[in-house]
Amino acid sequence: MFVDEAKIHVQAGAGGNGCVGFRREKYVPAGGPAGGDGGRGGSVIAEVDPGLSTLLDFRYRQHYKAASGEHGMGSDMHGKNAGDLVIKVPPGTIIRNAETGEVIADLTRPGQRVIIARGGRGGRGNARYATPTRQAPRFAEMGEPGEGLWCELELKLLADVGLAGYPNVGKSSLIARISAAKPKISDYPFTTLVPNLGVVDLGDGKSCVMADIPGLIEGAHSGVGLGHEFLKHIERTLLIVHILDTSGLEGRDPLEDFDKINEELRLFSADLATRPQLVAANKLDLAEARERFPRVKEALNARGCEVFPISAATGHGLKELLGRIASELDRLRAVRAQAEADTEASQAAQAREELEQPERWRKPRRASMAEEITVRREDGCFVVEGKALEKLVAMTNLDNEDAVRFFQRTLVRRGVMDALRNAGVKPGDTVRIKDAEFDFVE
Repeated sequence: MFVDEAKIHVQAGAGGNGCVGFRREKYVPAGGPAGGDGGRGGSVIAEVDPGLSTLLDFRYRQHYKAASGEHGMGSDMHGKNAGDLVIKVPPGTIIRNAETGEVIADLTRPGQRVIIARGGRGGRGNARYATPTRQAPRFAEMGEPGEGLWCELELKLLADVGLAGYPNVGKSSLIARISAAKPKISDYPFTTLVPNLGVVDLGDGKSCVMADIPGLIEGAHSGVGLGHEFLKHIERTLLIVHILDTSGLEGRDPLEDFDKINEELRLFSADLATRPQLVAANKLDLAEARERFPRVKEALNARGCEVFPISAATGHGLKELLGRIASELDRLRAVRAQAEADTEASQAAQAREELEQPERWRKPRRASMAEEITVRREDGCFVVEGKALEKLVAMTNLDNEDAVRFFQRTLVRRGVMDALRNAGVKPGDTVRIKDAEFDFVE
């Protein structure tokens, strides 16, 4: 079954908690703190597997969770880092944040990887908090929670050539004739319900991947027919081959079909309107098609289109069409390769420029946490929001008095208490940070 859309939830592993421990050797009567750090939680990583061609597996499993890191131990023993969870996806998969719509990654190359959800950092053991004035800290840091989010996966087929045209114009017959693909072929509209891919031999050791895109009719860009589901698969193609039923036996005019399909491509994506396009006038084995062909060719040539008379049923004219596809793909691939090279060169130049900036090597100023937070009133309490602050709360053991005192000093030192005062908080007011509530005291 071909599935090109799925929604999954990914949850990275939490970091292990730091340990509160002290040296207790026989001949070390005043042993210092010796609590080890927790291990890092596992991340959730998406990796391209060229052997996959559908998102079907994600229909049966929606939740993916990586392991958490091990907790720290005494004697300065650190917890073990958890392994990453790798999710295999087919080439051409786009991953989006379901809540914000932000594109996380567009995965096209075999073996390409991206971290979807990053594992939490392990908490620091009490040995990390020892100072000349705090020689026996009795608190440690808890592990950082791992990132979790709902993701939308969308598969856009990776093909060099896309076949566009109304239903029953012969797209499936053409791809079956020139490749090893075996699409369903019948004499009724919407026989093809899923895109078909075929590898086409272009001669001289050249080949291309061709996609038969089903469901294009007038209104396809807005969801009429199957176009809304499958128009996206033509976006990645370098070249569009527009198939026309020149016979007119379906009761449609081929020139009107040509205009309507191109209008649907334009409405779906402005970029598709400028995509190079060849026209294949099909069904030339029929007398009606041969009679109409001169008028169709003259009209399309006047619009600057190259028209190739073919018959997918008999193979007539396919050698000339494939030869032109081969030469056009050579040109388009060279243009794409040059564009990619220019992009890489630009990125490399930017990286060199950044390295040459002397301020890059200066120690960055530690931003006040107050600059990164917002304070608002809600249900009679002050709600404080900020990524760094929320992480600080999550990694503080609020059941440990020493940890809470350290947390309070951090709020003072990082400007959070001043931000609360500026917002109008008074002693005794309730302050909420994520899921934790506190009474404000001076």
